[in-house]
Amino acid sequence: MSPVHQDVLRDAFAEVSRFRTELYACLTARGDALFELCDALLCTDGPVRTLVDLALAPEHRRGHGALYGGLNQGRIDVARLRRALASVPLPRAADGRIVLAADVSPWLRPDANTCPDRAFCHTFGRGGAKHQMIPGWPYSVVVALETGRTSWTAVLDAVRLDPGADVAAVTTVQLREVVERLVAAGQWKQGDPNVLVVLDAGYDAPRIAHLLGDLPVEVLGRLRSDRVMRRPTPSLKEYALSYPQGGRPPKHGGEFVFGDPATWGAEQAVTVTDTRRYGKATAQAWDRLHPRLTRRAAWLDHEGPLPIIEGTVIRLAVEKLPSGGVNKPLRLWWSGTAATTTDLDRCWQSFLRRFDIEHMFRLFKQTLGRTRPRLRSPEAADRWTWLVIAAYTQLRLARPLAADLRRPREKPAEPNRLTPARVRRGFRNLRAKTGSPAGAPKPSRPGPGRPPGSKNRHLATRHDVGRVLVTGEAYSRPAHHKVGTKPRRTG
Repeated sequence: MSPVHQDVLRDAFAEVSRFRTELYACLTARGDALFELCDALLCTDGPVRTLVDLALAPEHRRGHGALYGGLNQGRIDVARLRRALASVPLPRAADGRIVLAADVSPWLRPDANTCPDRAFCHTFGRGGAKHQMIPGWPYSVVVALETGRTSWTAVLDAVRLDPGADVAAVTTVQLREVVERLVAAGQWKQGDPNVLVVLDAGYDAPRIAHLLGDLPVEVLGRLRSDRVMRRPTPSLKEYALSYPQGGRPPKHGGEFVFGDPATWGAEQAVTVTDTRRYGKATAQAWDRLHPRLTRRAAWLDHEGPLPIIEGTVIRLAVEKLPSGGVNKPLRLWWSGTAATTTDLDRCWQSFLRRFDIEHMFRLFKQTLGRTRPRLRSPEAADRWTWLVIAAYTQLRLARPLAADLRRPREKPAEPNRLTPARVRRGFRNLRAKTGSPAGAPKPSRPGPGRPPGSKNRHLATRHDVGRVLVTGEAYSRPAHHKVGTKPRRTG
């Protein structure tokens, strides 16, 4: 083993130990039970099915009562844990840039009538890929992306969305706080490339770019194929030549219709890249295009004249898709202008890395069991979510230290190229070296419980799924819809 490799392993071990110590300090109430629950999540073999299985793990030295007590009555210093996540080593692009991605992951609870603060979560049905709205707890997650094909990301923040919340506004505040923590932790310094934020079509990228205009941030978002953008405002000389009869100068230029190539004009930059996965990828860029804003929806209460948010429209067309699906071009909007061929390649390649967050969500739900517990209170769901994030962060930091404990059917992987599930298999051996700051359990006797034969007379309160109108008022069923209906059961 070379001295350089030994230094890498030593630094990785120090980072894992430092983060575990900081995680234990963030658990301010019932910290021993919560920390051992996180260790059981890391060391259990196979996917997590129930919380009771975690209570049977050797790393969890307490009973299942302490497990549920930690989730229901424990406390986590989330602000300190967020600072700890921003202080660990983060992945960067080839030019040293930090690339962030934001998306919403729902925790579906359609039959949990006793759970408060549920909202309608947008999901896709199986088979026909139909849009469905299912009650649950939606979480907005911000991660840092890596380069190349990988299933690893660095989770930096998670926020549960309240019913009727403005997703764009919440995401904007969330991104602002994440960037400020990165600056405070020294991850970004003056003179470094701007942080690139990658968003999907569900976000209003121009609006988020306008709200984050005072930060060293660039926004890259996907646009719908039926959008219409506007060109820059013509100068007075151009206006006089086009409209010799005079009149008020226009505020917007000509239209750029995504579905009409006749309105595109000459592109500013074009790149053609041969890729092994997608074949020939052609990217085109048109400079200084902006959406025409109106005083409705998010801009209804905007003070002063509506802004003109200029950016670059990028059209990406690939030769083939690996899945064999319908091959449609992607339309992206970048908040920067005067894009070069280097900027163009960096933007579309960074957007393709946004799909790595989907692999992380699948790992959270299918392997780490983030949505498996049937918790009643949303506060307990938040604690479990943060424990899953802390466990995943330890796996990412321990990636250089993990041995490849592969199954006979699996192919060998290169060093430091293991998937999160394969790193988790060997974390039990690493935990024995790092130790656990959690104290030993104290002997106790179980409570008397409910007397035999008695019924539970304190029924749980039923909650309807939260619906909020555009005006911010709570939704109420019209009076004529209540005529002849039976009273709602409360038992």
